[in-house]
Amino acid sequence: MNKLKKPTIMKYHRLLFIIVLLIFSSCSQNAESSEMALQLPEKAMAAPQVEENYGESPERKLIKEGRVEFETSDMAETRKTVAEAVKKNKSYISSDQEYKSPGRISNTVVIRVPANQFDQLLKEVTTGVEKFDNKEINVRDITEEFVDIEARLKTKKELEQRYIDLLKQAKNVTEIVEIEKQANELRTDIESVEGRLKYLQNNVAFSTLSVTFYENVPHETVFGQKFRNGFRNGWDNLIWFFVMLVNIWPFVLLGILAGWGIRRYRRRKR
Repeated sequence: MNKLKKPTIMKYHRLLFIIVLLIFSSCSQNAESSEMALQLPEKAMAAPQVEENYGESPERKLIKEGRVEFETSDMAETRKTVAEAVKKNKSYISSDQEYKSPGRISNTVVIRVPANQFDQLLKEVTTGVEKFDNKEINVRDITEEFVDIEARLKTKKELEQRYIDLLKQAKNVTEIVEIEKQANELRTDIESVEGRLKYLQNNVAFSTLSVTFYENVPHETVFGQKFRNGFRNGWDNLIWFFVMLVNIWPFVLLGILAGWGIRRYRRRKR
């Protein structure tokens, strides 16, 4: 029994010695690392800075629209001012409408102007206007939609090129017909996307300005209006009466001759 216990005790002593040695070595390593940390400069201890490299943001695509309304004392002069401003700023009139109502004459002109000259056109068109009945300027950002459409168009065109390459490699009529069918459907989608893109490009390149100017005129009373209408209707009826006489002059002449003859006959008989 003593012989068996002695080796066991020696094993425990060795194991205990190894544990103590490991603890001592770890403590010494921590102390060294702490000393090294104290000796290191602050820049070395700081977390490394990662430079963020963002891609260049796309050019903003903006649609600018405006609407103004004001009163004028001279419709002809204001219209002349608008026409001169349109010509000077290389713009064009897309719509021109004139309205007349009791007591008011108004004119609405819709102008398409290059985007970079919108503010100048607005300034020149409204020269001398002291008060606006309505003035509204809106700017709509379509950059996201524009970029999305361009990306879709690029993808569809790449796919169309693949169809063209496959068509060259087709070996039978069935493959040719199927590839052409898919390619035609894709071409329709491409043309639709291209149309939308051109529409947006046009609206970005040319802003829209709607100008409404009006002039107040004296409003007639009901009696004055009826009197004027009655005089005009009487004159029209007189004209039509003479026109009718011109159309039936032969019958009028025959009636005059018949009356003259009857009257002469009666005189002779008496």
